[in-house]
Amino acid sequence: MSSRIEQIIEEIEEYVDSCKFQPLSSTKIVVNKEELEELLRELRMKTPDEIKRYQKIISNKDAILSDAQAKADAIIQEAKEQTQKMVDESEVMREAIAQSNDLLERTNQQAQEILDNATNDANNIRMGALQYTDEMLANLEKIMSHTIETAGAKYNNFINSIQSCYDIVNKNRGELSPQAAPTNYSTAVTETEDDSAYQEDLD
Repeated sequence: MSSRIEQIIEEIEEYVDSCKFQPLSSTKIVVNKEELEELLRELRMKTPDEIKRYQKIISNKDAILSDAQAKADAIIQEAKEQTQKMVDESEVMREAIAQSNDLLERTNQQAQEILDNATNDANNIRMGALQYTDEMLANLEKIMSHTIETAGAKYNNFINSIQSCYDIVNKNRGELSPQAAPTNYSTAVTETEDDSAYQEDLD
């Protein structure tokens, strides 16, 4: 919608166009002074009001722009805060994941150390048990060897004593009965040989 000032200006232009030229002139016209002054007077009166209206419009425009700028700034600030919040949450998540991975790694290391220590302890116990068993078997071997040697010596002494007695008996029998002595002597020799074989088995 056009303002009153614009309308008055248009009326003045239309009035000027409707005026007649002076005789023998193409630029000068004849005007009605009172009518023209009335239009100019109204123009002067309307000008302050129009200026105020335009100022108000400009002020309102500035207020609208200022409000729009404030809203835009608020939206931008909120977007920045949301972005920062998301970045912070992402950073917290990254730190949590890093801490979780670090804890898992340290736990695996501790578990591996415990397993290695247990394995070493088991190996040490096994080696100690093997060494102890070997020492016990070695002592048992010495005892058995000594027992065999002692028993063999006693057995030989026993056989020799019996053999001596046998020889005396056999000699006496030979003197009393020469025919019976060889047979009995052969039996005694056989028994002696069997005893010798048994002694060899013990050795």
